[in-house]
Amino acid sequence: MAAPSTTSAGLPPALADATRDETSLRRFLHGLPGVDQVGVEQRAAGLATRSIKKASKLWAIDTAISMVDLTTLEGADTAGKVRSLCAKARRPDPERPEVPKVAAVCVYPDMVAIAVKETAGTGVGVASVATAFPSGRSSMRVKLADTEQAVADGATEIDMVIDRGAFLSGHYGRVFDEIATIKQACGGAHLKVILETGELVTYDNVRRASWLAMLAGGDFIKTSTGKVSPAATLPVTHVMLQAVRDWHDTTGDRIGVKPAGGIRNTKDAIRYLVAVHEVAGPEWLDNTLFRFGASSLLNDLLMQRRTQLEGHYSGPDYVTVD
Repeated sequence: MAAPSTTSAGLPPALADATRDETSLRRFLHGLPGVDQVGVEQRAAGLATRSIKKASKLWAIDTAISMVDLTTLEGADTAGKVRSLCAKARRPDPERPEVPKVAAVCVYPDMVAIAVKETAGTGVGVASVATAFPSGRSSMRVKLADTEQAVADGATEIDMVIDRGAFLSGHYGRVFDEIATIKQACGGAHLKVILETGELVTYDNVRRASWLAMLAGGDFIKTSTGKVSPAATLPVTHVMLQAVRDWHDTTGDRIGVKPAGGIRNTKDAIRYLVAVHEVAGPEWLDNTLFRFGASSLLNDLLMQRRTQLEGHYSGPDYVTVD
């Protein structure tokens, strides 16, 4: 593990000491309280049954729309597809200009310049996956080049993947150094750290990876690439929300959370918003601190929004196809 980076500056002494060397980092991460698997799953299931009043549902739908990172991450992506995605991000429902714009579009690094041009002046951010997404299996030189290209082309957010092999092998210092190095390369862009929780196996590993990402300077912790199953789940997101709440209690700083993959309908999105409110706190009900990594979710949110206003189900024909 390299010498402590600037990410350690300003941390409380106990956290700064945890980043001093590999041994200190391991001691800290393995000293975190264990996750009660039964407890977290029961609480997630209980909160998922909560209902919200009809008067609040439109607010919840608009809030969820404003939190979407509208995403296209396919090998067949074209400039035309990215332009269409950006048009939908700017004005999700062309017939209803009051519908909020989404938080950001998320694309591969080579598509960033197109997305930046199409979203200029709209307030829609441009996020780019980097660091050999989705596997993370490449050299640090390549990972840095990925990041630097996206930032140079105007990306306001970088979604990086951690080296899960290194993490699961207990090489926490290597993972810390990669995150800290990528954070420095981001400059003014926010860094979202993808844990790929489906490969971390246990809730204890999810908690450790969450704290590791925050210690190294991540601005957001993100569940998944969307390429591995299982992707986002409510219990895993609960563990991550607990981590950012505890981080705030310790440091005074708020870190964002982004569940990604498998969230496709309004009912599920509202369940996540309930979890955010109850676990982290109402301050996180803002797109600067909570995002949905999704594409098809937006269509359902728009259909359900029309249903709330018009009193009948509109069907999918009027929404644009992603």
